[in-house]
Amino acid sequence: MNEQNSVEQIFFRYLMQYDFEPHNLDYAVVQDHARVLQNLSDVSNSGTSIFDLCRRQILFYSSNYGRLLGYVPSDYQAIGQQFFEQRIHEQDKYRSSMNGVSVLKLFDNFSREEKLNHKLVNEYRILNAKGQYVRLIEQHQVLELDEKGHVWLLMSVVDISPDQQEQDGFKSQLLNFRTGQSLAMETPAKAQFEVTKRELEILKLVRDGMLSKEISEKLSISVNTVNTHRQRFLEKLGANNSMEAIAFASRFGLLD
Repeated sequence: MNEQNSVEQIFFRYLMQYDFEPHNLDYAVVQDHARVLQNLSDVSNSGTSIFDLCRRQILFYSSNYGRLLGYVPSDYQAIGQQFFEQRIHEQDKYRSSMNGVSVLKLFDNFSREEKLNHKLVNEYRILNAKGQYVRLIEQHQVLELDEKGHVWLLMSVVDISPDQQEQDGFKSQLLNFRTGQSLAMETPAKAQFEVTKRELEILKLVRDGMLSKEISEKLSISVNTVNTHRQRFLEKLGANNSMEAIAFASRFGLLD
């Protein structure tokens, strides 16, 4: 399994933690939102879509969505979101997946009002129909929450970026459009965490596929001590499991 697939699995597995109750979700609202977004696309020429976190799939694409990149609906209707995901620059796809997990974690701590007042603005590279990378700006905003306050439906508005410098990679910011405050979501090359040398050593061994018993024998420490260190680096990295911790630590440059 390569690193990209691993991160994508983390993102979709993270969605699994939300305890949606499908029978309480009124999918009739999707048609109402789709009509509004199609009208927006007709006027602005922006591509729009709706993502369902419960079903983990795109429910709607505006009729002009692929036109921004030179594609026609028959190119992508059969496989939907996978068509566009496969064309995102590999580096940007990795950072976007990691960023998605970070934003979901952040939203978990937001009030209902805060979730509705924020939008995520990403900029990334994607292949057009001519096989050339172009930069897109994509804005994500919450359309609907479920009864428990979980993010359920997300809208996306996509435009060609005015900045087409090839050397620029993935950019991201979280914007509170009520207050105008923004938070850059980009991670510095080497984030600083109070992770000890021993915790990093054990995390690297976990990354290499070693079990706690094998690590205890290699480092001549007890299995209990190994598990204690594992629990501590999960807490410090804000990860739910070792696989997620490895992905986060890799992103922050801690395993270089």
